[in-house]
Amino acid sequence: MASILIVEDESDMRRGLKDNLEFEGFEITLAEDGASGLKKAAERPFDLIILDVMLPKMSGLEVCKQVRQRGISTPIMMLTAKGEEIDKVLGLELGADDYVTKPFGVRELLARIKALLRRAGGPPGEAAQTMLLGTVQVDFLAYTASKENKPLTLTPKEIEILRYLWNHKNKTVSRDELLKEVWGYDESISSRTVDNFMLKLRQKIEDNPSEPHHILTIHGVGYKLVG
Repeated sequence: MASILIVEDESDMRRGLKDNLEFEGFEITLAEDGASGLKKAAERPFDLIILDVMLPKMSGLEVCKQVRQRGISTPIMMLTAKGEEIDKVLGLELGADDYVTKPFGVRELLARIKALLRRAGGPPGEAAQTMLLGTVQVDFLAYTASKENKPLTLTPKEIEILRYLWNHKNKTVSRDELLKEVWGYDESISSRTVDNFMLKLRQKIEDNPSEPHHILTIHGVGYKLVG
C-alpha cells in the first residue's frame, strides 16, 4: 500500500482527496499548512507528497525547496490554480516532479499519481544504476553524485534527467521527449523548463559550461549526452 502525504489548506479539497485516495487503497496522511506539512514529510518516509502551492505559514514552493534541501527524494506533485504558470515552472525547478491544475478530475489525478509512483520505482529492466561521465559519478539508486571525488549537489529531477540522457547516450533527445518521459506530461509546457535545467546541469557538471563537452545542444531539436 503506497503512502501519500497531502498538504492542502482547503478543508473540502483535503477531505475529498483523502476519501477518494483511501477508496483506491492508498494510506493517507494530512497536513493543513506548509509548516506542518514539512514537519510530517521529515518525520517519516512517504511514497508521494501532494502539495498545494498556496498554503498558510509556508508556501508550497518553500516546502518543496526545503524538502529537497533536506535530501528527501520523495516524488512531489504540486497543485496549482489555473493560469499560474510561473508557479508551475518554479515548482519544477525547485524539485517538484509533476503538477495538476485545479480544478481536476479524480481519474486524471489517479493517472498522474500512478505514473509518478511507477517512475519512482524505476522502469522495469532499466540497466543504468550508475553513471561515470568524466570526473562526475552519479548513483541513480541512491540519488547521490560526486565530481572529482567531492560531493556534488544535484536535485532529484536533475538526476532523473541525467539518467534518461545516460540511457540514450550519444543520441539526440528532444525537449518534448524529456518533458514526456521525465516529467510525464501529456500536454506541452514551455520548453524553457528543459533549457533551464540543462543550464544548471552544465554549470554543475561541465568544466567550462560555456563550452560543454558532455551535454550538447542540438539546435532546433534538443540535447545529446556524450560520454
